[in-house]
Amino acid sequence: MNGLKFVPKIREVRFDSKLERKILQKWKKERIYEFNPKTRKKIFSIDTPPPYPSGAVWHVGAAAHYSQIDMIARTARMFGFEVFFPIGIDRNGVPVERYVEKKYGIRMHETPRENFIKLAKTALDELEAKLIKIMKMMGLSGDFDNYYRTDSEEYRKLTQQTFLILWKRGLIYQATRPNNYCHDCRTTIADADVVYEEVPTKLVYVKFRLAGEDGFITVATTRPELICSCQAILVHPEDERYKQLVGKKAVLPIYGREVPILAHPAANPNFGSGMVMICSYGDLTDVRLFRELGLKEIISINLDGKMNENAGKYAGLEVERAREEIIKDLQNEGLVEKIEIINHRVPICERSGTPIEIISLDEFYLKQLPFLKDVKRIAKKMIFHPEQHKQILYDWINSISLDWPISRRRFYGTEVPVWYCKKCGKPNLPEIKKYYRPWKEKPPFKQCKYCKSKEFVGETRTFDTWFDSSITPLFISKFMKDKNFFKKVYPISIRPQAKDIVRTWLFYSLLRCYQLTKKPPFEHVWIMGYGVDERGEKMSKSKGNVIDPLPLLKKFGSDSFRFWSAQESSLGYDFRCSEKRVENASRFLTKFWNIARFISQFPIPKKAKLQASDKWILSELNILIDECMKGYKDFNFFIPSTKLREFIWNLFASHYVEMVKQRAYGNNSNKEEQKAAWFTLHYCLKTFLLLLAPITPFICEYIWLKLYGKKSIFLQRFPEKRFKSNLFKLTQKLVEFNSMVWGEKKKRGISLKDEISIEIPKELKIFEKDLKAMHNIV
Repeated sequence: MNGLKFVPKIREVRFDSKLERKILQKWKKERIYEFNPKTRKKIFSIDTPPPYPSGAVWHVGAAAHYSQIDMIARTARMFGFEVFFPIGIDRNGVPVERYVEKKYGIRMHETPRENFIKLAKTALDELEAKLIKIMKMMGLSGDFDNYYRTDSEEYRKLTQQTFLILWKRGLIYQATRPNNYCHDCRTTIADADVVYEEVPTKLVYVKFRLAGEDGFITVATTRPELICSCQAILVHPEDERYKQLVGKKAVLPIYGREVPILAHPAANPNFGSGMVMICSYGDLTDVRLFRELGLKEIISINLDGKMNENAGKYAGLEVERAREEIIKDLQNEGLVEKIEIINHRVPICERSGTPIEIISLDEFYLKQLPFLKDVKRIAKKMIFHPEQHKQILYDWINSISLDWPISRRRFYGTEVPVWYCKKCGKPNLPEIKKYYRPWKEKPPFKQCKYCKSKEFVGETRTFDTWFDSSITPLFISKFMKDKNFFKKVYPISIRPQAKDIVRTWLFYSLLRCYQLTKKPPFEHVWIMGYGVDERGEKMSKSKGNVIDPLPLLKKFGSDSFRFWSAQESSLGYDFRCSEKRVENASRFLTKFWNIARFISQFPIPKKAKLQASDKWILSELNILIDECMKGYKDFNFFIPSTKLREFIWNLFASHYVEMVKQRAYGNNSNKEEQKAAWFTLHYCLKTFLLLLAPITPFICEYIWLKLYGKKSIFLQRFPEKRFKSNLFKLTQKLVEFNSMVWGEKKKRGISLKDEISIEIPKELKIFEKDLKAMHNIV
């Protein structure tokens, strides 16, 4: 037949993971995703979050997150961009160290540092291989040939270089200050790494004797073990109950030391007894009041989480044990008025789940307070997807009141590049040249710049892991390494990430990159919600509700997994995870595969004289293209996935295909009418493939290469609207008529193939021939 292209019929009964593996091999061989830095196209760069191989199963929610990041990359390619999609692995920080301790049954601080680092690298290599396997299996189209590691010398060198630059600019300094401290992790932690939990806690009403008098006062506290560190008792200036006590002194029970009673608005008359003891340090309010009131701190908790000599008889006890012991002793002395159980907001280390303490330590700090307005200003310029999650960032910026402590007492991280003079004790810093390890290397200078002494001791601390990971946009764009490349890809087009690390990874990236470049690091910020279980609870190993994605990928295939991820919820909202939901997504792809198999039996006409039914579905197809493009432009894959599913299953298959099926087979139709059906079926399928490709790349690539092209579908552009018509206005009436006929046949107890006598509405007469064939209307 003239003007017809005959295509191979799709004979496979179903699309499975074996075909996906073949396509993966083809992509790898042809290198169709390889980034060309010399391109004339506009570059779209992605600051892919480097996943963290911390030992726990990479749960289904995280895998879904990365599948959607790949959808971003594929979308950008089909919009005509040259896509720079680097892959990295985050291999620094406390979770890595905790995994190594658990895996090998060791304690980090009791193990030689060199040995611990070797064990960490071995463990990380094993975990990393699993992550890479899953990412490749899901079809991530990133640069796996050149993936980076945040523990590589090249990456750590850049982290140290940025430290040295900011030190020279006066933006980093050393100071001894009260800091959040986790005795389990054995290190300082930043405010951003602290979470708060409501915990049932004893509120103990303790009697304090008034100095020089016979009376007592009652102070309610949740931290009686810190009585030894108390330096003042506060009452509210307007609390009539205690005005006569202001200026007097109270005697600390058990310890016998006198402390002043002061009036201060920080005391809450409605909490406890209305009297509060100020200790070093129960919470951040204590820290602020010690500074404001000029009080001298008394530290009673050591770095191992045990009470020290300032606690007297409780020295050597862990904090909770000391709390119970002092309560018993106070009760025995008749100094406990009562005990209430309250829900108390307790600060917890996000990494270890351990309650934090506030302890004064010498640390390095990065100035962030002077830059908060700048960070807020550049954030306003960036496009957030979804827009409402920008408020998470603003809320965090507004809550910051201290500079960022960036040094940590850990082993596995980027070392702070500082040596101290043994004679004068001052820090000496090297030139910006290489990666330094002061804890094991001699300094690259011969004498102290301050006193000329020649003996040094190297710094043993490492940087906060966020100090490392916050420079990913600089590292991938080759900052300080390749000026031309940096100019091409920076600012980065998009930062995709989860909403739980907005206050850490996003904020610190904005801060650090602005300090170093004076530019916003991103044009777009894309923030995904949490993966939760069927009850809506966030997945965690402790809850036992973590789902391993690997069995799901093997059972249902990557495209089913990806389609589930896209259609489960709109961008930014939490999404429920279960095997059943992935299975439901796979049913759509089975339906789509069967539609493609059906269409593949027909040749493709170059042109055709379209019938009314053809024009109608093509008018609806134009609306579908508009809706999908709206979703893709916002990188919200919920929109195209749900629109395509609804259109293909409930409109195209249920109505159009059934209307033209007989015409396509050549029953009761002439050649022109038959060709029109063939043309429209293929045109619709081809459009579906282009619209679905970023979400379900495997099945779309396979069908595309089988039927429509020799080159990958990912070398194509998104479809544009054609065949304008207003017949979409008849869709509702057409659907209602078809449903009515099906219902009537069911009511009469006859099959859908049986004849029926029924009147076709006047407005649908233009579809009469197809409707009669569809329903066997006589």
